[in-house]
Amino acid sequence: MLNESATAAPDGLPFRLITLRNSAGMVVTLMDWGATLLSARVPLKDGSVREALLGCASPEYYLQQSAFLGASVGRYANRISKSRFQLDGQTYALTPSQGENQLHGGPEGFDKRRWRIERQNGNEVLFSLTSPDGDQGFPGNVNATAHFRLGEDNRLAIEYRATTDKPCPVNLTNHAYFNLDGHQSDVRSHSLQLLADEYLPVDEMGIPTGGLKKVALTSFDFRTPKTVAEEFLSDDDQRVVKGYDHAFLLQAKGDASQPAAHLWSADNQLQMTVYTSAPALQFYSGNYLDGTPARGGKTYAAWQGLALESEFLPDSPNRPDYPQPDCVLRPGNEYVSLTEYHFIAL
Repeated sequence: MLNESATAAPDGLPFRLITLRNSAGMVVTLMDWGATLLSARVPLKDGSVREALLGCASPEYYLQQSAFLGASVGRYANRISKSRFQLDGQTYALTPSQGENQLHGGPEGFDKRRWRIERQNGNEVLFSLTSPDGDQGFPGNVNATAHFRLGEDNRLAIEYRATTDKPCPVNLTNHAYFNLDGHQSDVRSHSLQLLADEYLPVDEMGIPTGGLKKVALTSFDFRTPKTVAEEFLSDDDQRVVKGYDHAFLLQAKGDASQPAAHLWSADNQLQMTVYTSAPALQFYSGNYLDGTPARGGKTYAAWQGLALESEFLPDSPNRPDYPQPDCVLRPGNEYVSLTEYHFIAL
């Protein structure tokens, strides 16, 4: 189902809202501005319906927040140090968006664009976007698509694809924030299992400080389920960014048939399992959500939602030594990244 909002986006046209449904009763809402996930309502065993995503009261409020709520981010998700990289002997200067660094593709990244609706029906929508050569400092004309599909088993699949006419780093993800308790509660009471043996320490700006570090014997070891709160802020690697905001190199190594993470609501009525073809997940515990517009005229506080963003490791264009596939997309090849969020009522 497609609707138009009563209010206009920055380009003067209405926001276009898309609703996906399945026979199990799950309902997902998106908008074309930023190819953004607005809502994911999941039926529970007791017949009630629970909102699993953080979101704003109406589309225009998404323009008033800097948390990237539910947005498709690119060309390059996460951070690029000092907003520059070298590729094939040439240095590229990017548009900074977080101090001297670039975050999530720049100040006018893919989250701040109107994506074209190529096709849609009751359970899927395909968006497309063209990013011109030089956009936010990146080389090449990039054509990107974002395909959202809701399965009958309450599995929300997001597949990003891209092609380019010049070599360019590409790293697309969705920045959905989850709170499986369905209301404004402290998400640190959720239990998390993150199937990763290594994580990437960062400085106060989220820039990697060195190489990967083993999770064993650290607060970053989620290989066995535990609450987010259990070892929260218990070491310097967390304290420097007010909690968890780190990339984890996944055991699945790009095999989207293998689970990357499991998340459980505090009341244990809802579980979410994450699958992805990306090499890493950025686990962000919502450390800087304070003041972000919420539904019902309210605002979110820190730690009321968490993100599990599928992606390449941060600053990969400057770190060819990382043990992951090359983040550079070249002409003639296609970037493909699939992530599935599978919601299971318990």
